[in-house]
Amino acid sequence: MKKWLSPALLIITFLLAGIAHYAHLNPIVQFVIASISVIFVAGFLGRATESVAHYAGQRLGGFLNATFGNAAELIIAIFLIREGLYDMVKASLTGSIIGNLLLVLGASLFAGGLKFKVQNYNVSLAGLSGSLMIVAVISLFVPAVFLNTHSITATETDTLSLIVAGILILSYLAWLLFSMVTHKDYLADVTDDREQELPHEHEPAWSKGRSILYLVLATVMVALVSEWLVGTLETFTTQFGLSELFVGAFLVAIIGNAAEHSAAILLAMKNKIGASVEIAVGSSLQIALFVAPVLIFVSYFTGDTMDIVFSTIELVAIAVSVFIAKSITQDGSTNWYEGLMLLVVYIMLGVSFFLV
Repeated sequence: MKKWLSPALLIITFLLAGIAHYAHLNPIVQFVIASISVIFVAGFLGRATESVAHYAGQRLGGFLNATFGNAAELIIAIFLIREGLYDMVKASLTGSIIGNLLLVLGASLFAGGLKFKVQNYNVSLAGLSGSLMIVAVISLFVPAVFLNTHSITATETDTLSLIVAGILILSYLAWLLFSMVTHKDYLADVTDDREQELPHEHEPAWSKGRSILYLVLATVMVALVSEWLVGTLETFTTQFGLSELFVGAFLVAIIGNAAEHSAAILLAMKNKIGASVEIAVGSSLQIALFVAPVLIFVSYFTGDTMDIVFSTIELVAIAVSVFIAKSITQDGSTNWYEGLMLLVVYIMLGVSFFLV
């Protein structure tokens, strides 16, 4: 099922994107080819990460999956910051959060539910993850409220953004300590006991050395293709009359999340819904608590701090996504209709963003 992620196909799409970029082809052609290449490279990165994770163990492996699964989005965002496209950066962060909570999780629950009537997972993990997402929503609302009510100045907003970003990073590091060290058994997947019954289903794709080599190579390739993609976004947005909000929140986010989409859905169809939930919710947590704050500091060190004040539309979209995702996942069991409800909300938000 993963032949489309073969090294040969990866190299072909990467070379085509490079040729389109350096030959200065039409920007729209460059955008299409670069987008396809990002999907293939991110998919290969996900496969390499999955193989490395096998050797690293379940909890550390889950962390690696979330981290490298977000690598494409982080790198794309850094290049957007370099171009000064802060609104698109925030839109892409918004899109990543709602995309993981609604599209990735929804598609996983729907696909898994069609094959298995009811699927169960660790309710404690889902509950704690949902509570952390609420903390992230609060951290986004506070600076926006204070700035929009003119309680603080723009300079003070930048300072508040840096302080909030630092607090969120510390919160995320504490979550890693809690979930991977002090309470790793408490948060273990309820299907872990069945791992021994399916030894061949989870065999790594490559040896440990080759997996690490492919992981490094894929990360470098993601960085290059992301830069080529970002260089075409302004032209693409202008030519088709699309808003930066829609392009960042949906097109860029979907392209960057492609690898996680396929991995989570395939795991759900293997009745590993706990792993699917961890990928979707865990990735959203990492975006909100780590990636976004890191980007605040990246912009600060480039000389022009990007504040953490999101637009009202973005805040509402994130809040709605967190509310419905927490509501659906808090009981520790899922079915296909719950997945459909998440997808319906995602489509509604997508149409609204398109019309902005």
